[in-house]
Amino acid sequence: MMADVGVFTIGELARRTGLTTRTIRFYSDEGLLPPADRTHAGYRLYDAASLARLELLRTLRELGLSLPDAEAALAGRTSVSDLATRHVALLDEQIEVLRMRRAVLRAVARTGAELDEVGIMKDLAAMTDEERSRLIDEFWDEVNAGLNINPDFDAGMRSAKPELPDDPSPEQLRAWIELAELVRDKDFRRRTRQMSESHSEARDSGQSMAMPDAEAQEHWYSWIARAAALKDAGEAPDSAAAGELVAEVAAGMNLTVRAAAEHVAVGTDPRAERYWQLMATINGWPPVPTQVPAVEWLVTALRAAS
Repeated sequence: MMADVGVFTIGELARRTGLTTRTIRFYSDEGLLPPADRTHAGYRLYDAASLARLELLRTLRELGLSLPDAEAALAGRTSVSDLATRHVALLDEQIEVLRMRRAVLRAVARTGAELDEVGIMKDLAAMTDEERSRLIDEFWDEVNAGLNINPDFDAGMRSAKPELPDDPSPEQLRAWIELAELVRDKDFRRRTRQMSESHSEARDSGQSMAMPDAEAQEHWYSWIARAAALKDAGEAPDSAAAGELVAEVAAGMNLTVRAAAEHVAVGTDPRAERYWQLMATINGWPPVPTQVPAVEWLVTALRAAS
């Protein structure tokens, strides 16, 4: 009941603000909403300024500010702007965590992951961009350690880093988890080390082993496209048509047929291609087409002719 015009009881404040009397009484007991006056019976009374203060307090609380922060703002010990800046940063962190949790749960739901996989997915998904980048760098550090690797080639391999968006799709998250598992796989590291050793041995023997130029890449893609077409047409690797391609590949690489076969074979591994396919999915790049079956057919053709 109103004790006077412009003076409110706790009950009247509750009706005007939608807060419970218990909440208002708590704020008052904590000193956040001191009464403007009291009745002869000792009941607390509040004025228009109290109502405005209560509305502000409710707004600050609804925005997620703690009671101490709200009290500091009301007392003028800190500005609402400073508090807002701090809480925006905290909210950004919380939103990032929630987005990642949602992405993990979506991936779990879509892939039907088993219980033991869920923990791994959560841990990998929670990694920062810096931690993901470090994992890739550690992989290349190990497979190239102590070898004579062309600096441009090494820089090119390291330049691609997995960068998950703020709200990754289940496919992107799953691709990152698979990539992380791949670069930590000991057998894949051993196989990639063999490729690096072949590269190093070629440089030691005087070959430049620079990054392929545009013309060389065009030739390579042309050979693989022809190998794929021959394979799909049912041509045997030891056929006359295969022999024509083999001769062109060896001449283009300036190697004997046997040397060309081993050179192509050592650099062929489905997991190496998968590495770049996963990187493309994570980063939203154009899809990397599958070439390994055609390359393996070409290797067989080269060996058959050697």
